[in-house]
Amino acid sequence: MDETSQKIIDAAMTLIRDQGYVATTTKDIARAAGVNECTLFRKFGNKKDIVLQGITQEKWRANVTPEIFKNVRWELRPDLEMFLTAYMERITPDFVKLSIGLRAPQLYGETAPLIMQIPHAFVSSLTEYLKEMEQRGKIAPADFESMAMVIFSSTFGFTFLKASFNQELTKLEQTEYIKKSVDLFINGISI
Repeated sequence: MDETSQKIIDAAMTLIRDQGYVATTTKDIARAAGVNECTLFRKFGNKKDIVLQGITQEKWRANVTPEIFKNVRWELRPDLEMFLTAYMERITPDFVKLSIGLRAPQLYGETAPLIMQIPHAFVSSLTEYLKEMEQRGKIAPADFESMAMVIFSSTFGFTFLKASFNQELTKLEQTEYIKKSVDLFINGISI
């Protein structure tokens, strides 16, 4: 990818993060990238093409993959804290805002599969981890996919709300949230 194309992608993704897909125009992108609009159209067919190129780049996706959840000790508390921490380190407020912008109806058919990789990586990795913990006799048998969905949903909710409202909704910080939610979960499934 040449430098001009990268500037255009970076400008587009930043603008979509800050003001949404619909509100971002090709004129805005060209201005932010420091190029004229003709250059933008020569490099990319349209605004949608720019965004679809952007979301393939690691810098514009959260890079939440099953590999980030492999560093387990087979001890429930530190492992659950690791799952939540690994997710929250990657799903930053900026990424949440960009993700919202990438859900515009004009894009969603193409962006949804990439966006869905994030919750899928978390839920499937945690489900497999919980199954293995049960096989090791460390937790009781249960519906592990439902458990993983509960943990993911609360983690996603906290992350989304903090990105949207910062300290207005709760003063609870990420580290404290992780510890308290892991405590609640562990108390709920104790043998």
